[in-house]
Amino acid sequence: MLKPLENRVVVKMIEEKETSMGGILLPTTAQEKSSVAEIVAVGPGKNVDGHIVPLDVKVGDRVVISKYAGTEIKFEGVDYLILKQDDILAIIE
Repeated sequence: MLKPLENRVVVKMIEEKETSMGGILLPTTAQEKSSVAEIVAVGPGKNVDGHIVPLDVKVGDRVVISKYAGTEIKFEGVDYLILKQDDILAIIE
């Protein structure tokens, strides 16, 4: 499994529906990049003056992320995104 460092998290993007509100099937090229993801791994936290400050998110949280944040990787055939906690805009409850 991937283990992020410091204040980074690993997320898996949650696919959005492929139809518009009116029921029209949208081609892949017309769909916007999803900004909702599920956290699959969390780093230990940021080192501030020798103290580790834990992250505000945990594994399993559904979050809204910045549209162009992070680094995309493929690990064991699955697409993930590694990003800093600062790129997380909100937790979906």
